[in-house]
Amino acid sequence: MNKYLLEIGTEELAYKFIPSAMEQLKNEFSKTLEENEIKFSDIKIYATPRRLAVLIEDVAEKQEDVQKTVKGPIATIAYDENGNLTKAALGFANKNGVNPENLYKQDNYVWAKIEQKGKDTKELLKAVVPQIILKLKGTHFMRWADLDIKFQRPIRWIVSLFNNEIVEFEVANVKASNVSRGHRFSKTEVEIKNPDEYLTVLENANVIADVAKRKEVITKLATEKAKEIGADIVIDEDLLDEVTFITEWPIPVICSFEEKYLQIPEKVAVTVMAVHQRYFPLYKDGKLLNKFITMSNYVGDVFENIKAGNERVVRARLEDAVFFVQEDTQKPLADYLEELKGVTFQKGFGSVYDKTQRICKLSKVLEKQLGIDNSNVERTALLCKVDLVTKLVFEFTELQGYIGADYALRSGETKEVSTGIMEHYFPLNADSEPAESIEGQIVGIADKMDTVVTVFADGKKISGSQDPLGVRRATLGILKTVLQKDLNVNITELLKETIKLLPVQVEDENKLFETIKDFFEQRLIVFLSDKYKHDVLEACISNKDVLSDLKDFIKRLNIVSDIIKKDNYAQFHEGVNRIIRLIKNENNFASVDESLFVIDAEKNLWNAVKNIDENALSYEELEEKLVGVIPAISEFFDKVLVMDKDEKIKQNRLSLLYSIKQKFAKIADFSKIVF
Repeated sequence: MNKYLLEIGTEELAYKFIPSAMEQLKNEFSKTLEENEIKFSDIKIYATPRRLAVLIEDVAEKQEDVQKTVKGPIATIAYDENGNLTKAALGFANKNGVNPENLYKQDNYVWAKIEQKGKDTKELLKAVVPQIILKLKGTHFMRWADLDIKFQRPIRWIVSLFNNEIVEFEVANVKASNVSRGHRFSKTEVEIKNPDEYLTVLENANVIADVAKRKEVITKLATEKAKEIGADIVIDEDLLDEVTFITEWPIPVICSFEEKYLQIPEKVAVTVMAVHQRYFPLYKDGKLLNKFITMSNYVGDVFENIKAGNERVVRARLEDAVFFVQEDTQKPLADYLEELKGVTFQKGFGSVYDKTQRICKLSKVLEKQLGIDNSNVERTALLCKVDLVTKLVFEFTELQGYIGADYALRSGETKEVSTGIMEHYFPLNADSEPAESIEGQIVGIADKMDTVVTVFADGKKISGSQDPLGVRRATLGILKTVLQKDLNVNITELLKETIKLLPVQVEDENKLFETIKDFFEQRLIVFLSDKYKHDVLEACISNKDVLSDLKDFIKRLNIVSDIIKKDNYAQFHEGVNRIIRLIKNENNFASVDESLFVIDAEKNLWNAVKNIDENALSYEELEEKLVGVIPAISEFFDKVLVMDKDEKIKQNRLSLLYSIKQKFAKIADFSKIVF
């Protein structure tokens, strides 16, 4: 079984680049081998802060030999009047490396059989691997020495082995060899004799190259270390990933700080440790301890300096936090409200104070829609952005909302207001949960809607690479909150009210409304695409204003999803869509006149549908009755010619079909369903 190993040794890589580089390497090698028709069974990617490695398993020694037939010029051009090959035919033979004598004539054309010998895999790798390395993309790439090339960090060594043979090439003046490097505090150089021993040799040199294994080791060691002092550790996945990508040989060290720092908001202390310093906070009985674990990238058994250094750093950060809290809490949270007038929300759209006033008004709109009158909602809306002007949030911007919640309680605000201030930012991302409190839900929706509308009103473009003020996240947050918390919110009306509150004159309010409405609908499709088929989503969006009643939308999605699973759906689909195709977009039809029926199939269909009141039935009841009508629809199209020569009969039949179309349209536009 042939294996190929590539290791790119570098100076310390930025941890955010590493997972991206791993994915890029896997994709590029897979694509290159497939395009060159070189077989392989698997590609494994390894990485540490100082290396990126690729291991290709069961890779073929060479491309397979290929025989193919190539069509040449037409015979009248390939041969002269004497039957000799012309320059055109000789050029064709030369181009394809074929002896002219082996050309043959078939179907009035000249043909050649070409035998292509497969290229040696090692020769191919020599050519393509440098290209793949230099093709990697990421932020903050750099040049070094006097080289013209760029990479994330300077390349210091390269291992390139096909089994036990070095595949030679050169990148950035570094020649490929079989010599790697261990941990910087351990063995400097290690020899890799073949790809099979790569992980073992490096581990003996204090490097765990396998990312998954290193992550398991960190989790295991940190958990065991916490248990030594009777503490619990909560492993945050983002922090675990980061620590995994900044260590090669992780060793846990317990550190501590003075208990007085536990007086600051817990979220601040945890952020200092986990986000700013990449430490694992420790808990006991659910309460934060004045201890933490730092995962050192170290080989040795003397940890005093590591412990002292980390404690010194975290103490300084916590001391800053204590000072900021003391300064901020010298006056109540509400007293900071006026200072928001000095903070610009968005150029041309006023200050954050102005935004707060709009949030208050929109919150009242939402309260009215939900049929509630809650003073805590109004207070939450007024104070939700106030912590932005505090010293602590200025230093820890990621804690906006959390700090406001803490300061609100310190200022004597109700628990509901405190929770609402914190939760109005929820959901924080696509995977997190929306607000639990009604205060957080209402104020959060109002805040996010104001942000979305102002961004669109400012003419900013939303694209894959551009998302000003997190408009996509805000839109998803509104939809997620309304759907998951089962709120009777009319987003359409809220959107119209938000546009009215804009502090600028909009040239075409209707166009702005339609643009944002369409954006919401597209985000709704994306949000629900994991649960419902795309064509079902399109069918249920096309026939109604879904943003006015998302509950109704979900009901119809479930009904349509149920209908398309039925055994007779093929007949259902054909019947409904024949009606839709005949009626198209016309809607000027008279009432059905039973006296104009001339065929029993017409009468049967009318009798089957005339008592179906789509506005009085539940969707489940309507579905059952419409499915029951399908045989009558099929009989109608089998026996009735809709476009009768008699104009009155024709129009009456179209009126009949239009009345049926309206009943199906109550549920969805079934022409959008792909079948």
